[in-house]
Amino acid sequence: MAGRAFSFWLTNYRRVWRGTLISGFLGPLFFLVAMGFGLGALVDDGVGGGLGGVDYVRFIAPGILAAQAMQTAVGESTFPVMGALKWQRQYHAMLAAPLGIADIVLGHVAFVAMRVAITSAAFAVVAAVLGAITSWWVLLAVPAAILTGLAFTTPVFAFAARQHDDSGFNVLFRFIVMPMFLFSGTFFPVEQLPGVLEAIARVTPLWHGVELCRGLVMGTATAAGSLGHVAYLTLWAAGGLWLAFASFRKRLVT
Repeated sequence: MAGRAFSFWLTNYRRVWRGTLISGFLGPLFFLVAMGFGLGALVDDGVGGGLGGVDYVRFIAPGILAAQAMQTAVGESTFPVMGALKWQRQYHAMLAAPLGIADIVLGHVAFVAMRVAITSAAFAVVAAVLGAITSWWVLLAVPAAILTGLAFTTPVFAFAARQHDDSGFNVLFRFIVMPMFLFSGTFFPVEQLPGVLEAIARVTPLWHGVELCRGLVMGTATAAGSLGHVAYLTLWAAGGLWLAFASFRKRLVT
């Protein structure tokens, strides 16, 4: 039954996919070109050989891969969820179809995962063409990016289902998503942060996603470290899914 909910969102996306090109693909690509090739030339010259002996563009490419997965996931899990609850009320129609709460949530989450997969794969291909990613291990980094996206999708679903206006989303984007994007290891190692901020960065799902993607792409990943990152991201995704079920049930049934 969840497949029917997924089918609805997929059909809807076929009509609007062109509008997602900038946020889902061109935005991360511009960051890669500007920061990796533009600023990166100065960084490589200044520190002599990039960060850790790796060209700066190759350092940030896997970080952007994980970060764009986060941004795509959050973008697809905020206003679309609120719209389906408050304005277009697609969830209410699905519940009357009838689909269950689990079907509604799982179908929409699966669609968001598909969106993250498309943007992650497209970015990885273009980054490889530009020479920012040179390892075949990127084939594992893309699933890692999808898992990173899911670690944000389900908690944000739970949060969005409890919102009655968009003021909460402003707080989410300004004080949670943007700081994580800037300070969770995407553009520089978190070891360069002050001690307290470094500790905070290390507990964010994005840092684990960035470290997992970067370790896979650069070939520095260890089995224990990778499994730890996967377990942490899975815990966020599973815990968020449980909260999403509760939030949707409270909003749609009780």
